[in-house]
Amino acid sequence: MKRDERAARKAALEARIEQQRIDLLVAAERWRSAGQGVDTRWRELMRWRAALYGVGGLLVWRGAKRPRSLLRIVRRVAAGALLLRRAQRLLKK
Repeated sequence: MKRDERAARKAALEARIEQQRIDLLVAAERWRSAGQGVDTRWRELMRWRAALYGVGGLLVWRGAKRPRSLLRIVRRVAAGALLLRRAQRLLKK
């Protein structure tokens, strides 16, 4: 009787472990698919890294010379980005 109980308990534990493995695989796939958009955008941003450094350096240099003009440029860029985002949303509908 004791041997049968151990075998039944072992089978139950193995089934539980197998279910936990399946749950872990499902969770890992969800995690990968949730982060896929962020990863894609990050890789795209890294392709333009040198250009972004150059533009950033020019903005800092110009901002050191004329702080007000830098603020004006930053506002225009932000407004342009917002306008572009709204246009993309409208075109997707």
